[in-house]
Amino acid sequence: MSFGQQGGPQSQWDPWKPQSQQPWNSGGGQSPDWAALAEASEARNKRRRLLLIGGGAFATVAIGTAVAVAVVSAGDDKQGNPTSLPSADIPSQTASAPSFAPTSAPPPLDPKDFIASAKKDKAPLSPDTLFPGTQLTEAGTLYKKGPTADTRNCGSAAGGTLPKILTANDCTRLIRATYIKDGMAVTVGVAVFDTEAQAVKAKGQSTKKSFVKSLSGGGVKPFCESGFCRTTTNSYGRYAYFTNAGFTNGKNVTPKDTPVYKTGDDLARFTFDQIRRRGEVQASAAANE
Repeated sequence: MSFGQQGGPQSQWDPWKPQSQQPWNSGGGQSPDWAALAEASEARNKRRRLLLIGGGAFATVAIGTAVAVAVVSAGDDKQGNPTSLPSADIPSQTASAPSFAPTSAPPPLDPKDFIASAKKDKAPLSPDTLFPGTQLTEAGTLYKKGPTADTRNCGSAAGGTLPKILTANDCTRLIRATYIKDGMAVTVGVAVFDTEAQAVKAKGQSTKKSFVKSLSGGGVKPFCESGFCRTTTNSYGRYAYFTNAGFTNGKNVTPKDTPVYKTGDDLARFTFDQIRRRGEVQASAAANE
């Protein structure tokens, strides 16, 4: 019996249809038409893209319509009046800067201004105001106060080159006080001028040969009337102040005599503090007026 070709049309193979069959020829017939397969696949992909684009457009239109309907619905209230959407005011770029009320507190007063000139330095001035009490403690050391003096003729209470300097710069008063400690004594002299410039100039012109005369009496033996003593010069405001320190037995002071140096430095520091305190008291009183 021979087997011939069955009648009827042959089925077309479509790789995308599960019912179709691929016409393989086990005996080595024709190979699949890859070009045709590729064209068919491309055609199907093209149709699929068109369907996706069309569906996306439809979805966009549907969403936009729904939003529009929601906005219109939200605009209708029971009173029949449209409800406006909340809005925020945007500051204009030309808006003026915020203003602040001025403060009533005045600027702090400088204490030194009140001791820089006789015009403002009106507080009482005397040996007792500059050197109060009968003793003082400075840097942990106790000093007993001796005699004091207030001289209007400044040059008469000074020695060396200082009388000429004080006179040239119009010194009006020279207030002195002596303090003693363990056989040492120091006289502090405060020269008073009308202006700070005069005091600064007097200080600048002073040398090691410029000194205030030591002040003895009232149980304090004469000292520093001859030989070598240690002197200092400084100024603050309209005041120039000087120290003259030495031994009450007349012994010369040498650089090794550090206690004498400390005595002079302690009293110079105390005098500076007293002058500065004058400015602070007057500045405080002016601020409270």
